[in-house]
Amino acid sequence: MSVLTVSGVSKTYATGYQALKHVDLEIRRGEIFALLGPNGAGKTTLINIVCGIVTASTGTVTADGHDNVRDFRKARAAIGLVPQELTTDMFETVWSTLCFSRGLFGKPPDPAVLEKVLRDLSLWEKKDAKIMTLSGGMKRRVMIAKALAHEPTILFLDEPSAGVDVELRRDMWQMVRNLRENGVTIILTTHYIEEAEEMADRIGVISKGELVVVEEKTALMRKLGKKQLTLSLQNPLAAIPPTLAGLPLELSDEGNTLTYNFDTQAHDTGIAPLLRRLNEAGIEFKDLHTAESSLEEIFVSLVRSTTTKDTKGARL
Repeated sequence: MSVLTVSGVSKTYATGYQALKHVDLEIRRGEIFALLGPNGAGKTTLINIVCGIVTASTGTVTADGHDNVRDFRKARAAIGLVPQELTTDMFETVWSTLCFSRGLFGKPPDPAVLEKVLRDLSLWEKKDAKIMTLSGGMKRRVMIAKALAHEPTILFLDEPSAGVDVELRRDMWQMVRNLRENGVTIILTTHYIEEAEEMADRIGVISKGELVVVEEKTALMRKLGKKQLTLSLQNPLAAIPPTLAGLPLELSDEGNTLTYNFDTQAHDTGIAPLLRRLNEAGIEFKDLHTAESSLEEIFVSLVRSTTTKDTKGARL
């Protein structure tokens, strides 16, 4: 069941710049969805449209059953937004900041709800501290607590671990999983590919204002991922023998390793015939191992392919 539906959304600014081009997206209730894309791809514009901060040129957005234009207050109340920048009054205490944020959405005071949010984020001991006295990681947690104060069903995290060290980043990943277990749907944008690979159920890649792909993470990696078989040779080769010409083989500069690229989805990977032909050519190897494409490599190849298409289109 979808908790957020984006239908035919595009955005063209007065300058003529088209930031988004007919985006269709459905976010399932209770999932963690990662939106990846290079700078200027349209990630923040899309978030701002969903949250009602920017008006779409075309299309509609429905958040938890509410149209974000016709029923703006209810749609916006369903969403919590954690922006990339730390935007809050640094002289306020953690507790007063959460109380104020909850009140902004017309929610009655409920200390029990706010206490639970702070305890879930390991902030309860800091509830009376001024935000300016907290560490960078704690301030980031306060921003998340602030976004959760009005009990939204959808949470947007825009670069949640930007500027956070590796150890704290992993703590934040666990915290996001806990939020999902409490029934919150998470949509995150990130530059850290490993963040999406670690946490997301599904991944969307946006490039030049278009959603290039939306896919289950495991299916995406299986469909677009490639595997490499690396053979450490017993004796260096000066060049790949003519009898092996035509095979997707690469020889290292030192001639010590052969790399064979194959498709994980193919019915026949071709590894058995390759090893047989190597044996026939008198090429011996002392070790072999396989490695699969990372999500980062898949992401780069997807973005590259759209750039190539745009370039070809411009030449026509």
